[in-house]
Amino acid sequence: MESLGTFLKNRRDRVTPEGIGLRTYGASRRVPGLRREELALLAGVSAGYYTRLEQGQAESASAQVLDALARALRLDDVETAHLRNLGRRPTRPGLSEPPTEHAHPRVLALMHSLGETTPAIVLGRRGDVLAWNRTGNALFAEDVDFDAPHDPERRPSIPRRFFLDRLTRDLHLNWHELAEIHVAYLRLTAGRYPTDAHLAALIGELTMRNSEFASLWAAGDVADCTVGTMHLQHPAVGDLSVDYQVWLQPESPDHRLEVYTANDARSADALRLLGHPDVPIAPL
Repeated sequence: MESLGTFLKNRRDRVTPEGIGLRTYGASRRVPGLRREELALLAGVSAGYYTRLEQGQAESASAQVLDALARALRLDDVETAHLRNLGRRPTRPGLSEPPTEHAHPRVLALMHSLGETTPAIVLGRRGDVLAWNRTGNALFAEDVDFDAPHDPERRPSIPRRFFLDRLTRDLHLNWHELAEIHVAYLRLTAGRYPTDAHLAALIGELTMRNSEFASLWAAGDVADCTVGTMHLQHPAVGDLSVDYQVWLQPESPDHRLEVYTANDARSADALRLLGHPDVPIAPL
């Protein structure tokens, strides 16, 4: 799991003096971005205190200090939220066993109201499938039993499938673009839940077993994942393009209802075929 100091150093290395209008007077520099002293000056904190934060020697940081560092580092809203999450916890939090996740009844009711031609999946905080409709199952994991999400021991893990399953990789034509989003969102989640032992194990497993995940994780990007486009090459219905959007419920903020809609007539026909495989699609 990521520490406050690691994130600060990663972002400090990305900010150049020229990019923020800081004069360097032609002095040679041994660091790719800002020096610690320069960032501390921009944020209005002492260099010694900032150094302790980056080296993990300070237990936590106040909201005012974190916001000042976010402004100095030119962080966006999601990155700032991640910085706050990291700064509000102990430097070395202990891991704990999280409770078993279950989809909220209101989320399930919303998913079922979409019908069977609109693929939908309910995901837990670590990307485990808590529920899906038959079209969601057929679109993304036709090799997985439809009832698997009902059993916590058998639930498909979207991150594991995305980085460790060849069929899932071949399904996504824009895999590399989506991989960056997956890792950046997983980092945001890790900042929210730093003591989740299962989440830490998932990140460790993916880092050890997939070099592309390890490289993306080391890059340090963080982002939310609420809307986007997937270009798919499905073994049963061929090429299609869908947009995804995430619906959140106040009663279960950890969980995400992902809904997928077709981008063109060909893709809409493909989704109808997946939702009702016994109904023939009229030729265009």
